[in-house]
Amino acid sequence: MSDVVADGYRFDCPACGESLEVNDSMRRALVEQGCVVCGASVTAAAFTELSATDRP
Repeated sequence: MSDVVADGYRFDCPACGESLEVNDSMRRALVEQGCVVCGASVTAAAFTELSATDRP
């Protein structure tokens, strides 16, 4: 996913290694529903808050 996400997080799935930039609502959905690629359960620990310097 190459789009810059405002108030973003980097999601790294602990099960399959998928890495995405997501916004807050996408973060909540992943925690509630699991990884969109492999279906593994996801916790808040799978997210890193992005700062302006982390973005292109």
